[in-house]
Amino acid sequence: MLLRILAAVPIGYAVGSLWAMALARLLPGARLEATITAQLAAFVICAAAAMWAFAARSGWRALWTLVVLGAVAGMIAWWSIQLTGRI
Repeated sequence: MLLRILAAVPIGYAVGSLWAMALARLLPGARLEATITAQLAAFVICAAAAMWAFAARSGWRALWTLVVLGAVAGMIAWWSIQLTGRI
């Protein structure tokens, strides 16, 4: 149970934050509108990550799935920063 709580709260928050950062850079439109849309999507992603943490078959599966999803979002954001040269 402790592993699921660890996956749900801090890692779920990190996954939501990383996807917000990646989506803010990928969404078309003005920077402000893309950022607001990405932050709103982050609430949904964070809630979905917490639900996944308690619905997964095991705590380890929940943990590693969320870590991989966060790593993918981090790589997208990093790649976008390297490509455009702005933060």
